[in-house]
Amino acid sequence: MRRFLLKWLYKLFPFDLSGDCSVPPARDGIRISCIINFYGRLDLLSGILHSLAQQQYGRERFEVVLVEDRNGTDGGRQLAEHFKDDLPIVYLPLDMNFGKMGYSRNFGLSRSRGEIVLFLDDDTTILQRDFLKVLDNRFEQKAGLDAVIPHGHASFALIRGRYGFHDPYFMTSRCTAYRRDVLAELGGFMAHFIGQEDVEFVIRFLMAGKHSENVADLNYFHPPLLVPNFRKPRSVGHSFYGLRSKYPLVTWLIVILNCSRQAPLYLLPIRRCREMGRFGIGFFAGVLSSLYKKDGFHYT
Repeated sequence: MRRFLLKWLYKLFPFDLSGDCSVPPARDGIRISCIINFYGRLDLLSGILHSLAQQQYGRERFEVVLVEDRNGTDGGRQLAEHFKDDLPIVYLPLDMNFGKMGYSRNFGLSRSRGEIVLFLDDDTTILQRDFLKVLDNRFEQKAGLDAVIPHGHASFALIRGRYGFHDPYFMTSRCTAYRRDVLAELGGFMAHFIGQEDVEFVIRFLMAGKHSENVADLNYFHPPLLVPNFRKPRSVGHSFYGLRSKYPLVTWLIVILNCSRQAPLYLLPIRRCREMGRFGIGFFAGVLSSLYKKDGFHYT
């Protein structure tokens, strides 16, 4: 339904679907680029790096691109160096626009080399040793496939009594793979986005008529949906407000309303509903605060 609606909206109100990244072609024989953006949380990052080091996949066929925010840290550099004997690591300290995930994603993407780009969060864990092999085969078998969405599991759900909601096929950068030529065609991410830059990219991905596949044979673990306060959703709302000068007004309004739609769920006593509702409230508050700022916010 979402795919149909977005394609219909784009047909009625077309606009430039390009993001802010100039994506170079694949090179050096690299098949898969695993891009991880991080800052701090080195204990979590070491987990995903250990997962990748266990992959039964030729080291010459993939790379791990680590992008560390705020021009990098000594700890981040040391961790990258520690894994260099086990992984083909490219360590990149972010040069500017600190805290903006859209720019950070583009920074890693523009310096990656693989035909397939797998975006991973630093708190994602992969337990399958053949994950990259299965992923490669899936793209190889389906020439018209633009993206692969593995099956996600809530990592905290393994403990009895703990909250564990996780949308199993949520198409975000916690663990989603794209063909490089699709990322190049759509110009990657919007650089001004502080968070949920991957969700915005998926909007353009679907509007462009691209195709993804949910793959149950690929599995990963990620912390469940947690929205402890309104700060992050407000920042996301501010980022989406910045699309006002890029998206047609009708499309922009529908996207804003859709992202805010779960706000009333905050009134329900169910943990999952309150987490989703808190995000909806914070998101809409971020849009409103941007709307009424004296200087406003304009996408450039």
